[in-house]
Amino acid sequence: MADHSLLSPWIRRFLLEHLIAERNLAHNTQQSYRDAFCLLLPFASKLCKKQVDALTVYDLSGDVIKGFLTALERVRRCTVGTRNQRLAAIHALGRFIGERSPEHVQWCGEIRNVPFKRCEKNSITYLEKEEIDALLEVPDRSTRLGHRDYALLLFLYNLGARASEAVHVAIEDLEWNPDGTGSVKLHGKGRKVRFCHGSPDRCSNKSARRTTNQCATPQIRTQYTILEHSVPSRIALASELFSAAF
Repeated sequence: MADHSLLSPWIRRFLLEHLIAERNLAHNTQQSYRDAFCLLLPFASKLCKKQVDALTVYDLSGDVIKGFLTALERVRRCTVGTRNQRLAAIHALGRFIGERSPEHVQWCGEIRNVPFKRCEKNSITYLEKEEIDALLEVPDRSTRLGHRDYALLLFLYNLGARASEAVHVAIEDLEWNPDGTGSVKLHGKGRKVRFCHGSPDRCSNKSARRTTNQCATPQIRTQYTILEHSVPSRIALASELFSAAF
C-alpha cells in the first residue's frame, strides 16, 4: 500500500498534474509555484534533519511554514509581496492534498491558517508631458540604435504597453490596412490578448516628433503611432525592434 504521507509524490502531482493538466495555469505561474518549493524543501529538510525525499506531509507544519516565511524576509531580504506569493503556493498545495486525502484535512487547515501579511501598496504615478518629451529626447536619432530606441519608447508610451508585451510582439502581430489604419496585437500577463488600433490620422506619415507632441499626455493610450516610413520599411523596422532589440 502506498505511503500517502510522503511529500514528494504529492508535490510531483501538484506541479505536473494539477497546475498543468487540470488548471492549465500560465507558464509564469507554474514557474513561480515551482520556485517556491525549490526554496521551501531545502529549508524544511535542514530544519527537520531529513533528506528531501524523506520529508512527509506532516513535516510541513504551521511552525515550519512560518519559519520559512520569516527566513524569506530576514535572510533573503524578500519583500512582503514575494513572501505572500510563496505562501499562496503553499496554500494551494495544502488545498490540493486536503481535497484528495481526507486523512490530511486537519493538516490542510493548519497550513491554510497561516495568514498573509498586509503590505503597503505603492501609489500609481505618471510622467508629465515635459518629462515624456525629455525622455524622448535622450536617444540620438542620427544613429541606427538611437532611432531604434526612440521608436521603442514611443511604442511603449502610446500603447501603455508593458516592456514584456513589447518584447513578445512579432511581425504577424502587426497589421497594415490600405486606408492608412493599423493595429497591433499585444500578449499580456495571464494569456490576455488585446488589440490596439490606430486611426488614419494617427497612422498617416507624420513626423515622429510632431505626433509625439500631439499625443504626449500622462494617460494610458489605446492607440499607437506608426513612424514616418513606407510600409516595407516600417515592417523591417518593427522586425528589428521586436525581434533583435533585446
